[in-house]
Amino acid sequence: MEIIVNGQSQSVPEGFTAAQLVEQMGLGGRRIAMEVNLEIVPRSTYDAHALSSGDKIEIVHAVGGG
Repeated sequence: MEIIVNGQSQSVPEGFTAAQLVEQMGLGGRRIAMEVNLEIVPRSTYDAHALSSGDKIEIVHAVGGG
């Protein structure tokens, strides 16, 4: 199925979860926030949040600085 991640089309298998997407992108363990179709997905639900064809996902990284 096709999803849009940060404006780029990406093909993933049916039933792919938010947690699997994070791992595939190499973002496991990093401070990130994910929004799917304009709704924030809590990190605690990434494992259970199945993505759907056509989902528009935005992932942002927390950046520290002073």
